[in-house]
Amino acid sequence: MDHGSYQNPLCARYSGKEMKRIFSDDVKFSTWRKLWLALAESEKELGLAITDEQIEEMRAHLFDVDYEKAAAYESALRHDVMAHIRTFGDACPKAKAIIHLGATSCYVGDNTDLIVMREGLFQIKRLLVSALEALGEFAKAHKDVPTLAYTHFQAAQPTTLGKRATLWAQDLLMDLRQLDFLLSDFRLLGCKGTTGTGASFLELFDGDREKVKLLEEKIAEKMGFSACLPVSGQTYTRKIDFFVLSVLSGIAQSASKAAGDLRLMAHLKEFDEPFEAAQVGSSAMAYKRNPMRCERMASLARLVIADAQNPAITAATQWLERTLDDSANRRISIPEAFLATDGILSLYINIIRGGTPYPKVMEKHLDEELPFLATENILMECVKRGGDRQALHEAIREHSVAVAKEIKLNGGKNDLLDRILADKRFGLTKEDLDRLLNVRNFIGMAPEQTETFLKEELAPVLKENREFCGSNVSINV
Repeated sequence: MDHGSYQNPLCARYSGKEMKRIFSDDVKFSTWRKLWLALAESEKELGLAITDEQIEEMRAHLFDVDYEKAAAYESALRHDVMAHIRTFGDACPKAKAIIHLGATSCYVGDNTDLIVMREGLFQIKRLLVSALEALGEFAKAHKDVPTLAYTHFQAAQPTTLGKRATLWAQDLLMDLRQLDFLLSDFRLLGCKGTTGTGASFLELFDGDREKVKLLEEKIAEKMGFSACLPVSGQTYTRKIDFFVLSVLSGIAQSASKAAGDLRLMAHLKEFDEPFEAAQVGSSAMAYKRNPMRCERMASLARLVIADAQNPAITAATQWLERTLDDSANRRISIPEAFLATDGILSLYINIIRGGTPYPKVMEKHLDEELPFLATENILMECVKRGGDRQALHEAIREHSVAVAKEIKLNGGKNDLLDRILADKRFGLTKEDLDRLLNVRNFIGMAPEQTETFLKEELAPVLKENREFCGSNVSINV
Protein backbone atom coordinates (compact mmCIF):
# COMPACT_ATOMS: atom_id res chain seq x y z
CA MET A 1 0.00 0.00 0.00
CA ASP A 2 1.19 3.51 -0.86
CA HIS A 3 0.90 5.30 2.49
CA GLY A 4 1.79 8.60 0.87
CA SER A 5 -1.43 8.72 -1.18
CA TYR A 6 -5.12 8.57 -0.32
CA GLN A 7 -6.54 5.06 -0.25
CA ASN A 8 -10.26 4.39 -0.43
CA PRO A 9 -11.34 2.95 2.96
CA LEU A 10 -14.00 0.89 1.21
CA CYS A 11 -11.18 -1.18 -0.26
CA ALA A 12 -8.74 -1.05 2.63
CA ARG A 13 -11.21 -1.62 5.48
CA TYR A 14 -14.78 -2.52 4.61
CA SER A 15 -15.47 -4.45 1.41
CA GLY A 16 -14.84 -8.15 0.77
CA LYS A 17 -12.30 -9.58 -1.67
CA GLU A 18 -14.85 -10.80 -4.18
CA MET A 19 -16.57 -7.44 -4.62
CA LYS A 20 -13.20 -5.73 -4.96
CA ARG A 21 -12.28 -8.28 -7.63
CA ILE A 22 -15.53 -7.65 -9.53
CA PHE A 23 -14.81 -3.91 -9.75
CA SER A 24 -11.09 -4.34 -10.38
CA ASP A 25 -9.14 -3.10 -13.39
CA ASP A 26 -8.36 -6.71 -14.30
CA VAL A 27 -12.06 -7.55 -14.67
CA LYS A 28 -12.88 -4.26 -16.40
CA PHE A 29 -10.21 -4.36 -19.07
CA SER A 30 -10.32 -8.10 -19.68
CA THR A 31 -14.07 -7.65 -20.23
CA TRP A 32 -13.32 -4.91 -22.75
CA ARG A 33 -11.14 -7.42 -24.59
CA LYS A 34 -13.79 -10.12 -24.36
CA LEU A 35 -16.28 -7.69 -25.90
CA TRP A 36 -13.86 -6.87 -28.71
CA LEU A 37 -13.41 -10.61 -29.26
CA ALA A 38 -17.18 -11.20 -29.24
CA LEU A 39 -17.62 -8.38 -31.76
CA ALA A 40 -14.93 -9.73 -34.09
CA GLU A 41 -16.21 -13.31 -33.84
CA SER A 42 -19.76 -12.23 -34.59
CA GLU A 43 -18.71 -10.02 -37.48
CA LYS A 44 -16.72 -12.93 -38.91
CA GLU A 45 -19.70 -15.30 -38.52
CA LEU A 46 -21.82 -12.79 -40.42
CA GLY A 47 -19.41 -12.63 -43.36
CA LEU A 48 -16.84 -9.91 -42.68
CA ALA A 49 -13.24 -10.56 -43.74
CA ILE A 50 -11.83 -11.55 -40.36
CA THR A 51 -9.59 -14.59 -40.09
CA ASP A 52 -9.42 -17.42 -37.57
CA GLU A 53 -5.82 -16.41 -36.91
CA GLN A 54 -6.90 -12.91 -35.89
CA ILE A 55 -9.59 -14.32 -33.60
CA GLU A 56 -7.20 -16.73 -31.92
CA GLU A 57 -4.61 -14.00 -31.45
CA MET A 58 -7.20 -11.86 -29.64
CA ARG A 59 -8.30 -14.82 -27.54
CA ALA A 60 -4.72 -15.45 -26.46
CA HIS A 61 -4.37 -11.93 -25.04
CA LEU A 62 -7.59 -11.40 -23.09
CA PHE A 63 -5.91 -11.14 -19.70
CA ASP A 64 -2.33 -9.90 -20.20
CA VAL A 65 -3.08 -6.19 -20.07
CA ASP A 66 0.02 -4.01 -20.15
CA TYR A 67 -1.13 -1.31 -17.75
CA GLU A 68 2.01 0.81 -18.05
CA LYS A 69 1.67 0.95 -21.81
CA ALA A 70 -2.05 1.75 -21.56
CA ALA A 71 -1.34 4.55 -19.09
CA ALA A 72 1.30 6.00 -21.43
CA TYR A 73 -1.11 5.92 -24.36
CA GLU A 74 -3.88 7.54 -22.29
CA SER A 75 -1.55 10.28 -21.10
CA ALA A 76 -0.91 11.19 -24.73
CA LEU A 77 -4.37 10.53 -26.20
CA ARG A 78 -6.55 11.63 -23.24
CA HIS A 79 -8.90 8.78 -24.17
CA ASP A 80 -9.01 5.56 -22.17
CA VAL A 81 -10.72 3.40 -24.78
CA MET A 82 -8.33 4.42 -27.56
CA ALA A 83 -5.41 3.79 -25.18
CA HIS A 84 -6.57 0.23 -24.59
CA ILE A 85 -7.37 -0.36 -28.26
CA ARG A 86 -3.75 0.49 -29.07
CA THR A 87 -2.44 -1.57 -26.16
CA PHE A 88 -4.50 -4.57 -27.26
CA GLY A 89 -3.46 -3.99 -30.86
CA ASP A 90 0.21 -4.00 -29.89
CA ALA A 91 -0.33 -7.40 -28.25
CA CYS A 92 -2.29 -8.62 -31.31
CA PRO A 93 -0.53 -7.19 -34.40
CA LYS A 94 -2.38 -9.49 -36.80
CA ALA A 95 -5.78 -8.52 -35.38
CA LYS A 96 -4.93 -4.87 -34.84
CA ALA A 97 -6.74 -3.68 -37.95
CA ILE A 98 -10.11 -5.18 -37.00
CA ILE A 99 -10.23 -4.50 -33.24
CA HIS A 100 -13.23 -2.27 -32.36
CA LEU A 101 -14.50 -2.45 -35.96
CA GLY A 102 -17.68 -0.36 -36.30
CA ALA A 103 -17.95 0.25 -32.56
CA THR A 104 -17.90 3.35 -30.39
CA SER A 105 -16.34 3.74 -26.94
CA CYS A 106 -19.59 2.89 -25.18
CA TYR A 107 -19.60 -0.52 -26.81
CA VAL A 108 -16.90 -1.60 -24.38
CA GLY A 109 -17.47 0.99 -21.64
CA ASP A 110 -21.22 0.68 -21.15
CA ASN A 111 -21.52 -3.02 -21.88
CA THR A 112 -18.75 -3.70 -19.36
CA ASP A 113 -20.48 -1.55 -16.75
CA LEU A 114 -23.65 -3.59 -17.20
CA ILE A 115 -21.76 -6.89 -17.07
CA VAL A 116 -19.89 -5.87 -13.93
CA MET A 117 -22.99 -4.48 -12.21
CA ARG A 118 -24.87 -7.69 -12.92
CA GLU A 119 -22.04 -9.74 -11.42
CA GLY A 120 -21.96 -7.36 -8.47
CA LEU A 121 -25.70 -7.79 -7.96
CA PHE A 122 -25.28 -11.56 -7.83
CA GLN A 123 -22.61 -11.13 -5.16
CA ILE A 124 -24.97 -8.84 -3.24
CA LYS A 125 -27.64 -11.51 -3.59
CA ARG A 126 -25.33 -14.13 -2.08
CA LEU A 127 -24.78 -11.93 0.95
CA LEU A 128 -28.43 -10.90 1.16
CA VAL A 129 -29.68 -14.49 1.12
CA SER A 130 -27.04 -15.47 3.69
CA ALA A 131 -28.18 -12.61 5.91
CA LEU A 132 -31.75 -13.88 5.61
CA GLU A 133 -30.59 -17.38 6.45
CA ALA A 134 -28.83 -16.08 9.57
CA LEU A 135 -31.88 -14.08 10.62
CA GLY A 136 -34.09 -17.12 10.11
CA GLU A 137 -31.91 -19.21 12.41
CA PHE A 138 -31.81 -16.39 14.96
CA ALA A 139 -35.59 -15.93 14.89
CA LYS A 140 -36.20 -19.66 15.25
CA ALA A 141 -33.82 -19.95 18.19
CA HIS A 142 -35.46 -17.03 20.02
CA LYS A 143 -39.09 -17.29 18.92
CA ASP A 144 -40.25 -17.95 22.51
CA VAL A 145 -37.90 -15.54 24.31
CA PRO A 146 -40.08 -12.75 25.74
CA THR A 147 -38.72 -9.24 25.52
CA LEU A 148 -40.15 -5.82 26.18
CA ALA A 149 -41.35 -4.15 23.00
CA TYR A 150 -41.23 -0.40 22.55
CA THR A 151 -43.12 2.30 20.72
CA HIS A 152 -41.42 5.72 20.66
CA PHE A 153 -38.71 3.86 22.63
CA GLN A 154 -41.15 3.85 25.51
CA ALA A 155 -42.15 0.56 27.08
CA ALA A 156 -45.13 -1.02 25.33
CA GLN A 157 -46.53 -4.56 25.21
CA PRO A 158 -44.06 -7.46 25.24
CA THR A 159 -43.09 -9.37 22.13
CA THR A 160 -40.47 -12.07 21.57
CA LEU A 161 -36.94 -11.64 20.34
CA GLY A 162 -37.64 -14.01 17.46
CA LYS A 163 -40.65 -11.96 16.38
CA ARG A 164 -38.53 -8.82 16.40
CA ALA A 165 -36.00 -10.56 14.13
CA THR A 166 -38.77 -11.38 11.64
CA LEU A 167 -39.33 -7.64 11.22
CA TRP A 168 -35.71 -7.30 10.11
CA ALA A 169 -35.97 -10.34 7.86
CA GLN A 170 -39.18 -9.13 6.24
CA ASP A 171 -37.45 -5.92 5.17
CA LEU A 172 -34.62 -7.90 3.57
CA LEU A 173 -37.11 -10.18 1.82
CA MET A 174 -38.65 -7.11 0.22
CA ASP A 175 -35.17 -6.02 -0.89
CA LEU A 176 -34.52 -9.47 -2.35
CA ARG A 177 -37.71 -9.29 -4.40
CA GLN A 178 -36.63 -5.93 -5.81
CA LEU A 179 -33.20 -7.33 -6.60
CA ASP A 180 -34.64 -10.37 -8.35
CA PHE A 181 -37.01 -8.19 -10.36
CA LEU A 182 -34.09 -6.04 -11.48
CA LEU A 183 -32.05 -9.09 -12.50
CA SER A 184 -34.98 -10.68 -14.33
CA ASP A 185 -34.78 -8.17 -17.18
CA PHE A 186 -31.17 -7.01 -17.04
CA ARG A 187 -30.06 -6.44 -20.62
CA LEU A 188 -26.85 -5.65 -22.45
CA LEU A 189 -26.53 -2.36 -24.36
CA GLY A 190 -25.44 -4.21 -27.49
CA CYS A 191 -23.65 -2.55 -30.42
CA LYS A 192 -25.72 0.35 -31.70
CA GLY A 193 -22.98 2.73 -32.80
CA THR A 194 -22.35 6.41 -32.24
CA THR A 195 -25.93 7.62 -31.73
CA GLY A 196 -27.68 4.29 -31.31
CA THR A 197 -28.86 3.96 -34.90
CA GLY A 198 -26.53 1.12 -35.91
CA ALA A 199 -25.44 3.13 -38.97
CA SER A 200 -21.80 2.05 -38.84
CA PHE A 201 -22.72 -1.63 -38.76
CA LEU A 202 -25.31 -1.17 -41.50
CA GLU A 203 -22.46 0.24 -43.60
CA LEU A 204 -20.16 -2.68 -42.73
CA PHE A 205 -22.82 -5.18 -43.79
CA ASP A 206 -23.67 -3.31 -47.02
CA GLY A 207 -27.15 -2.35 -45.87
CA ASP A 208 -28.14 -5.81 -44.62
CA ARG A 209 -30.43 -4.89 -41.74
CA GLU A 210 -30.94 -8.49 -40.67
CA LYS A 211 -27.23 -8.95 -40.11
CA VAL A 212 -27.13 -5.81 -37.94
CA LYS A 213 -29.84 -7.33 -35.75
CA LEU A 214 -28.12 -10.70 -35.66
CA LEU A 215 -24.84 -9.05 -34.65
CA GLU A 216 -26.37 -7.81 -31.39
CA GLU A 217 -28.02 -11.16 -30.71
CA LYS A 218 -24.75 -13.00 -31.18
CA ILE A 219 -22.79 -10.63 -28.94
CA ALA A 220 -25.42 -10.81 -26.21
CA GLU A 221 -25.34 -14.61 -26.28
CA LYS A 222 -21.53 -14.72 -26.19
CA MET A 223 -21.52 -12.40 -23.16
CA GLY A 224 -24.16 -14.39 -21.30
CA PHE A 225 -27.19 -12.15 -21.84
CA SER A 226 -30.55 -13.11 -23.26
CA ALA A 227 -31.20 -9.76 -24.93
CA CYS A 228 -30.01 -6.22 -25.59
CA LEU A 229 -31.86 -2.98 -24.94
CA PRO A 230 -34.24 -2.36 -27.86
CA VAL A 231 -33.18 1.27 -28.30
CA SER A 232 -30.48 3.58 -27.00
CA GLY A 233 -28.50 6.67 -27.77
CA GLN A 234 -24.77 6.14 -27.64
CA THR A 235 -25.13 5.07 -24.00
CA TYR A 236 -27.64 2.87 -22.24
CA THR A 237 -30.24 4.85 -20.34
CA ARG A 238 -28.85 5.96 -16.99
CA LYS A 239 -32.18 5.00 -15.44
CA ILE A 240 -30.64 1.54 -15.09
CA ASP A 241 -27.94 2.91 -12.80
CA PHE A 242 -30.65 4.52 -10.69
CA PHE A 243 -32.59 1.26 -10.43
CA VAL A 244 -29.44 -0.60 -9.41
CA LEU A 245 -28.42 1.88 -6.73
CA SER A 246 -32.03 2.12 -5.54
CA VAL A 247 -31.93 -1.60 -4.75
CA LEU A 248 -28.64 -1.13 -2.89
CA SER A 249 -30.13 1.84 -1.06
CA GLY A 250 -33.10 -0.29 -0.02
CA ILE A 251 -30.77 -2.92 1.43
CA ALA A 252 -28.84 -0.18 3.24
CA GLN A 253 -32.08 1.19 4.70
CA SER A 254 -33.11 -2.24 6.00
CA ALA A 255 -29.71 -2.95 7.47
CA SER A 256 -29.48 0.45 9.12
CA LYS A 257 -32.88 -0.03 10.75
CA ALA A 258 -31.79 -3.38 12.20
CA ALA A 259 -28.46 -1.90 13.29
CA GLY A 260 -30.31 0.86 15.10
CA ASP A 261 -32.50 -1.67 16.92
CA LEU A 262 -29.45 -3.68 17.94
CA ARG A 263 -27.70 -0.54 19.17
CA LEU A 264 -30.70 0.27 21.36
CA MET A 265 -30.68 -3.30 22.66
CA ALA A 266 -26.95 -2.98 23.38
CA HIS A 267 -27.70 0.14 25.43
CA LEU A 268 -30.29 -1.87 27.36
CA LYS A 269 -27.66 -4.61 27.86
CA GLU A 270 -29.95 -7.07 26.08
CA PHE A 271 -27.57 -7.82 23.18
CA ASP A 272 -23.84 -7.77 22.45
CA GLU A 273 -22.40 -7.91 18.97
CA PRO A 274 -19.33 -10.14 18.49
CA PHE A 275 -16.37 -9.00 20.57
CA GLU A 276 -12.94 -10.60 20.20
CA ALA A 277 -10.80 -11.52 23.19
CA ALA A 278 -8.27 -8.72 22.62
CA GLN A 279 -10.73 -6.18 21.20
CA VAL A 280 -10.66 -2.68 22.71
CA GLY A 281 -13.99 -0.93 23.19
CA SER A 282 -12.65 2.52 24.05
CA SER A 283 -9.21 4.13 24.21
CA ALA A 284 -10.21 5.86 27.46
CA MET A 285 -12.82 3.63 29.06
CA ALA A 286 -11.43 0.10 29.10
CA TYR A 287 -14.67 -1.44 30.38
CA LYS A 288 -16.73 -0.38 27.35
CA ARG A 289 -18.15 -2.63 24.64
CA ASN A 290 -19.42 -0.16 22.10
CA PRO A 291 -21.63 -1.57 19.30
CA MET A 292 -19.08 -0.46 16.71
CA ARG A 293 -20.06 -2.98 14.03
CA CYS A 294 -23.68 -1.91 14.15
CA GLU A 295 -22.53 1.70 14.09
CA ARG A 296 -20.38 0.96 11.05
CA MET A 297 -23.39 -0.64 9.34
CA ALA A 298 -25.37 2.53 9.93
CA SER A 299 -22.48 4.70 8.79
CA LEU A 300 -21.95 2.81 5.53
CA ALA A 301 -25.71 2.69 4.98
CA ARG A 302 -25.85 6.46 5.14
CA LEU A 303 -23.22 6.58 2.37
CA VAL A 304 -25.21 4.23 0.11
CA ILE A 305 -28.53 5.98 0.73
CA ALA A 306 -26.99 9.36 -0.11
CA ASP A 307 -25.09 7.87 -3.06
CA ALA A 308 -28.37 6.79 -4.68
CA GLN A 309 -28.98 10.44 -5.52
CA ASN A 310 -26.04 10.40 -7.95
CA PRO A 311 -27.63 8.24 -10.67
CA ALA A 312 -30.97 9.99 -10.15
CA ILE A 313 -29.39 13.34 -11.01
CA THR A 314 -27.31 11.80 -13.80
CA ALA A 315 -30.35 10.18 -15.43
CA ALA A 316 -32.25 13.47 -15.21
CA THR A 317 -29.52 15.57 -16.83
CA GLN A 318 -28.40 13.53 -19.85
CA TRP A 319 -28.48 15.50 -23.10
CA LEU A 320 -30.02 14.03 -26.25
CA GLU A 321 -28.06 10.93 -27.36
CA ARG A 322 -25.24 11.33 -24.80
CA THR A 323 -23.08 13.65 -22.71
CA LEU A 324 -19.87 12.94 -20.83
CA ASP A 325 -20.75 14.68 -17.57
CA ASP A 326 -21.82 11.29 -16.20
CA SER A 327 -18.47 9.54 -16.62
CA ALA A 328 -16.39 10.77 -13.69
CA ASN A 329 -19.35 10.50 -11.32
CA ARG A 330 -20.21 6.96 -12.37
CA ARG A 331 -16.61 5.75 -12.00
CA ILE A 332 -16.89 6.64 -8.30
CA SER A 333 -20.54 6.40 -7.27
CA ILE A 334 -21.41 2.99 -8.70
CA PRO A 335 -18.43 0.95 -7.45
CA GLU A 336 -18.56 2.66 -4.05
CA ALA A 337 -22.23 1.80 -3.63
CA PHE A 338 -21.48 -1.88 -4.30
CA LEU A 339 -18.40 -1.96 -2.09
CA ALA A 340 -20.24 -0.28 0.78
CA THR A 341 -23.29 -2.55 0.48
CA ASP A 342 -20.96 -5.55 0.48
CA GLY A 343 -19.49 -4.25 3.72
CA ILE A 344 -22.92 -3.63 5.22
CA LEU A 345 -24.21 -7.13 4.53
CA SER A 346 -20.98 -8.77 5.69
CA LEU A 347 -21.33 -6.93 9.00
CA TYR A 348 -25.01 -7.89 9.22
CA ILE A 349 -24.23 -11.58 8.78
CA ASN A 350 -21.34 -11.42 11.25
CA ILE A 351 -23.43 -9.69 13.93
CA ILE A 352 -26.45 -11.97 13.67
CA ARG A 353 -24.38 -15.16 13.52
CA GLY A 354 -22.02 -14.16 16.33
CA GLY A 355 -24.03 -11.81 18.53
CA THR A 356 -25.19 -12.68 22.06
CA PRO A 357 -28.68 -11.90 23.35
CA TYR A 358 -29.29 -11.80 27.12
CA PRO A 359 -32.74 -13.20 28.01
CA LYS A 360 -32.20 -12.67 31.75
CA VAL A 361 -31.74 -8.94 31.23
CA MET A 362 -34.83 -8.92 29.03
CA GLU A 363 -36.70 -10.66 31.84
CA LYS A 364 -35.50 -8.00 34.29
CA HIS A 365 -36.80 -5.22 32.06
CA LEU A 366 -40.10 -7.02 31.68
CA ASP A 367 -40.40 -7.37 35.45
CA GLU A 368 -39.81 -3.64 35.83
CA GLU A 369 -42.61 -2.69 33.43
CA LEU A 370 -45.02 -5.61 33.62
CA PRO A 371 -46.90 -4.23 36.64
CA PHE A 372 -47.95 -1.22 34.57
CA LEU A 373 -48.68 -3.35 31.50
CA ALA A 374 -50.79 -5.76 33.54
CA THR A 375 -53.15 -3.17 34.98
CA GLU A 376 -55.73 -3.63 32.20
CA ASN A 377 -55.79 -7.40 32.80
CA ILE A 378 -56.11 -6.77 36.54
CA LEU A 379 -58.98 -4.37 35.94
CA MET A 380 -60.83 -6.86 33.73
CA GLU A 381 -60.36 -9.69 36.24
CA CYS A 382 -61.69 -7.60 39.13
CA VAL A 383 -64.70 -6.44 37.12
CA LYS A 384 -65.51 -10.06 36.25
CA ARG A 385 -65.53 -10.72 40.00
CA GLY A 386 -68.17 -8.03 40.51
CA GLY A 387 -66.02 -4.91 41.01
CA ASP A 388 -66.92 -1.37 39.93
CA ARG A 389 -64.97 -0.66 36.77
CA GLN A 390 -64.82 3.12 37.27
CA ALA A 391 -63.76 2.91 40.91
CA LEU A 392 -61.13 0.31 40.15
CA HIS A 393 -59.82 2.34 37.22
CA GLU A 394 -59.41 5.36 39.52
CA ALA A 395 -57.64 3.22 42.12
CA ILE A 396 -55.18 1.94 39.50
CA ARG A 397 -54.60 5.47 38.26
CA GLU A 398 -53.85 6.73 41.78
CA HIS A 399 -51.43 3.91 42.54
CA SER A 400 -49.73 4.14 39.11
CA VAL A 401 -49.15 7.88 39.38
CA ALA A 402 -47.72 7.50 42.88
CA VAL A 403 -45.40 4.67 41.85
CA ALA A 404 -44.18 6.47 38.72
CA LYS A 405 -43.44 9.57 40.79
CA GLU A 406 -41.46 7.54 43.35
CA ILE A 407 -39.45 5.81 40.61
CA LYS A 408 -38.62 9.01 38.73
CA LEU A 409 -37.97 11.31 41.71
CA ASN A 410 -36.29 8.94 44.14
CA GLY A 411 -35.19 5.99 42.02
CA GLY A 412 -37.54 3.74 43.93
CA LYS A 413 -38.61 0.26 42.87
CA ASN A 414 -41.83 -0.51 41.10
CA ASP A 415 -44.11 -1.68 43.94
CA LEU A 416 -47.37 -1.18 42.09
CA LEU A 417 -48.33 -4.84 42.56
CA ASP A 418 -47.70 -4.66 46.28
CA ARG A 419 -49.98 -1.63 46.50
CA ILE A 420 -52.71 -3.35 44.51
CA LEU A 421 -52.37 -6.50 46.62
CA ALA A 422 -52.75 -4.45 49.80
CA ASP A 423 -55.78 -2.51 48.48
CA LYS A 424 -58.95 -4.30 49.56
CA ARG A 425 -60.90 -2.73 46.69
CA PHE A 426 -59.22 -5.24 44.35
CA GLY A 427 -59.63 -8.34 46.52
CA LEU A 428 -56.76 -10.19 44.82
CA THR A 429 -54.36 -12.75 46.26
CA LYS A 430 -50.69 -13.25 45.48
CA GLU A 431 -51.63 -16.34 43.47
CA ASP A 432 -54.15 -14.29 41.47
CA LEU A 433 -51.49 -11.73 40.57
CA ASP A 434 -48.91 -14.36 39.68
CA ARG A 435 -51.39 -15.89 37.28
CA LEU A 436 -52.34 -12.55 35.76
CA LEU A 437 -48.71 -11.50 35.40
CA ASN A 438 -47.52 -14.55 33.48
CA VAL A 439 -45.64 -12.94 30.61
CA ARG A 440 -47.15 -15.48 28.22
CA ASN A 441 -50.43 -13.65 28.66
CA PHE A 442 -48.91 -10.54 27.09
CA ILE A 443 -46.89 -11.68 24.05
CA GLY A 444 -49.97 -12.35 21.98
CA MET A 445 -49.32 -14.45 18.87
CA ALA A 446 -45.64 -13.51 18.60
CA PRO A 447 -44.33 -17.13 18.70
CA GLU A 448 -46.94 -18.33 16.20
CA GLN A 449 -46.35 -15.33 13.93
CA THR A 450 -42.65 -16.10 13.97
CA GLU A 451 -43.20 -19.75 13.10
CA THR A 452 -45.62 -18.87 10.32
CA PHE A 453 -43.28 -16.27 8.85
CA LEU A 454 -40.32 -18.63 8.90
CA LYS A 455 -42.30 -21.50 7.38
CA GLU A 456 -44.44 -19.71 4.81
CA GLU A 457 -42.38 -16.67 3.84
CA LEU A 458 -38.71 -17.30 4.50
CA ALA A 459 -38.24 -21.04 4.06
CA PRO A 460 -39.48 -21.16 0.43
CA VAL A 461 -37.16 -18.30 -0.51
CA LEU A 462 -34.16 -19.94 1.12
CA LYS A 463 -34.98 -23.23 -0.57
CA GLU A 464 -35.27 -21.53 -3.95
CA ASN A 465 -31.96 -19.75 -3.39
CA ARG A 466 -30.05 -22.47 -1.53
CA GLU A 467 -27.01 -22.01 -3.79
CA PHE A 468 -26.65 -18.51 -2.34
CA CYS A 469 -26.80 -19.60 1.31
CA GLY A 470 -23.87 -19.98 3.69
CA SER A 471 -21.61 -17.18 2.47
CA ASN A 472 -18.40 -16.89 4.45
CA VAL A 473 -17.66 -13.34 5.53
CA SER A 474 -14.69 -11.75 7.25
CA ILE A 475 -14.54 -8.42 9.06
CA ASN A 476 -11.24 -6.63 8.62
CA VAL A 477 -11.45 -4.12 11.46
